[in-house]
This record gives sequence, C-alpha cells and structure tokens, in this order.
Amino acid sequence: MKDLKEFDISFIGLKEGIHQFEYTIDKKFFDFFNYDEFYDSNVKVLVSLLKNTTILELDFAFSGWVEVACDLTTELFHQPIETNIHLIVKFGDEFNDENEELLIIPFSESKINVAQYIYEAIVLAVPLKRIHPGVIDGSLQSEVLEKLKEFEIRAEDEEGDQEEEKQQEENKNREIDPRWNKLKNILIEKNKSNGTS
Repeated sequence: MKDLKEFDISFIGLKEGIHQFEYTIDKKFFDFFNYDEFYDSNVKVLVSLLKNTTILELDFAFSGWVEVACDLTTELFHQPIETNIHLIVKFGDEFNDENEELLIIPFSESKINVAQYIYEAIVLAVPLKRIHPGVIDGSLQSEVLEKLKEFEIRAEDEEGDQEEEKQQEENKNREIDPRWNKLKNILIEKNKSNGTS
C-alpha cells in the first residue's frame, strides 16, 4: 500500500513492550479504498502494539463518527463509531491473513501496514440500517418523512376498509339457522291472521 505509508508500523527498531500510535481517519482515507458510502468522517484510532520476542499484539480503539445518508429520509447525519479490534501477528514462512484475528507475516518483514484493518473495522462498525436520530426521536422535519406518514395513514385506512368489507362478506355468507326461518313464518302467519279478524 504505497499511498498509505503513514499506516506502516515499523517494529524492527522497537524495544519489547507497549508502543502507541494514533491516526485520524478522514474522507480521503476512504477515497483510497473507493468506498463512497461515507460523505465525511472523523474517527480517531489508537493502536497499542505489544512487542514480544515471537509475536506482536495490536489493539485498535476507534472513536468518532462517519457521515452517512439515512435509509428512510436520505438526510445526512453523523453515525457514531465506537469499536475495538484485537490482532495477533506471528512470523512464518509466508504471508497469511485468512484469519481475522491472526496475521502471519514472513520472517523477513520489518513492518506491518494497518490501513486495511482500520478500514474494515470502521465499515463494519456502521449499522446495516442507518436511521437518522431525528427520525427516532421525532425531531427531524423532512418532506420525505411527511410523505411516508401520508402513505402510512392511507395504508391504515385501506386496511380498516378491507377489514370492514371482509366482516360484511362474512355476515352475508353466514348461513341462517333453518329454525329461525320457521319462527319467521309463524310470525308472518300470526300477523296475517290478526289483520283479517
């Protein structure tokens, strides 16, 4: 990753123990990965590197925000980012990054680039469904929300009408008990006889 050299951590000259590195992730970082779902970003990343003789342990702590579009209203808002990842780096014969939490690098390597891990952690920290906080608490005023409310009311009215029609249809289709018909006939005959006398 030639363009992201600032994310190279050279561990050869470091003493054993904990070393810290700090990064600020902005929109340009995501442009490098051709990721266009974030309109802006400001995420602080603190990387703690624990160097031992045989392995390296990296702990990433992320805090900040990315600007995304709301899935309901398309309004832009700052989605908070708070996450952590842990990565163990071992040395081996060849490079292997198949395991998310374990990276194997060749013995000949003298540095590790953490840009890909930072990118993936931030992207995965954003919820799949992005809802503007103003939609949740009712404070957002938006034309899209007004239209959605109109459709919601219409849909409820249509459901009510359909339920009423269904009830009327059920009443029509309900068979009348033949005993009631006999009682009706008795009443009709009684009324006829009362009218003639």
